[in-house]
Amino acid sequence: MNAEEVVEGLLSGNRRALARAITYVENEYPESKEIMKHIFPKTGKAHVVGLTGFPGVGKSTLVSKLTEEFRRRGKKVGIIAIDPGSPFTGGALLGDRLRLDGMDSRKALWTDPGIFFRSMSSRGRAGGLAAKTGDVVRLLDAFGFDVILVETVGAGQSEVDIIEVADTSVVVMMPETGDEIQVNKAGILEIGDIYVVNKADLGGAEKVERWLKYMLSLDEESVQMLSQMTHADEAKVASGEFFERRKGWSPPVIKTVADRGEGIKELADAIEEHFEYMKKSGLIEKRRRERVKRELFEIVMNDVIKLVKEKTNYRDLIMKLLKGETDPYTAAEQIVEEVIQNAGKG
Repeated sequence: MNAEEVVEGLLSGNRRALARAITYVENEYPESKEIMKHIFPKTGKAHVVGLTGFPGVGKSTLVSKLTEEFRRRGKKVGIIAIDPGSPFTGGALLGDRLRLDGMDSRKALWTDPGIFFRSMSSRGRAGGLAAKTGDVVRLLDAFGFDVILVETVGAGQSEVDIIEVADTSVVVMMPETGDEIQVNKAGILEIGDIYVVNKADLGGAEKVERWLKYMLSLDEESVQMLSQMTHADEAKVASGEFFERRKGWSPPVIKTVADRGEGIKELADAIEEHFEYMKKSGLIEKRRRERVKRELFEIVMNDVIKLVKEKTNYRDLIMKLLKGETDPYTAAEQIVEEVIQNAGKG
C-alpha cells in the first residue's frame, strides 16, 4: 500500500490501514511523512490521557479497567503502551500487552471494534515515551478515537515527558512507593492533573493520600523551598509552569483497587471533568500550542542532523576533536556555516 492508500483506508475506518500507518511511522519508512501530512488536518478532536508512575503501581490494570469504563460510556478508545526497549535490538517484550486483563481473547476488550491497542518500544529513549509516540497519537486521533490512553514505560525518575503528548496527565502511585524525597526528585508532583493511589487495599494508602493532598495544597513559595531542600528540578518550579498548570484546577487524589474495579468510575469522571475544564478555560489550546511548538523544533532538529550527516565534513571534525586540534564549539560553528552554505546553494 502506498501513502495515499494507507491514508484513505485509515480515514475510512480500516483498522489494517491504521496498523500499517503506525508501522510506517514508527520505523520511519519513506511513506511516513506523506501519511502524517495528509492526516494532520483531521486531528485535534481526541482526548489524550497519559498514565505514568513508578514500575509495579498497576498502570496496565488501570488502563484495562478505564478502557472498559469508557466503552460503557459509548466512547471509542485507542491505547498506546510504551515498553522498555532492548539496548541492543531496540525490541520490547511487550509486557503491557501481556498484563492487560483482556489477554483472554474471549473477553470483549480484545474483540471490541471500538478498541485499538498498540505496544511500542521506547528504543532507549528516556522520559517514558517512544520517539514516535506523538505521531501515533495523531494517527489514532485521525482514525476517530474519542479517548487515547498512553501508558509510559514506568522507569522511575524520568517519567515527565508524558506532558508533551497528553491533555490530561494521570500520576499513579501506591502505598510504599518510596520515600517522599524520591517522589519529589522524580518531578511527578509537577506534572499531574489527577493523582491515583492504586492498590488502596494495602496498608499505608491513607498515609500516601494525606501526603499527596498536603503537597498539592502548598503555595508557590513553599514548593520552591521544598525543591531546594530535595534537589528537585528548580527551573520548572521557579518558572511558574507548575502553578500555571493548576490555575482553576485542584488535582484530585483518587484511591483505587484496579484489579477489583474499585474507584474506576470516579477516576473516569475526574478525567472527563478535567477535559471539560481544559476546554472551558482555554488551557487546552495553550497546551496544544506548546506541544506543536516542541514537535516542530524536534522535526527541524532531526532534519538538520540528517543534513549535517549528508552535506558536511563532520567526520573530519570528529577526528580533529579526538586529536585535540579543535574544540566542540568551533567545530559546531563550522558545521552550522557549512549547513547554511549548502542551503544557499540549494
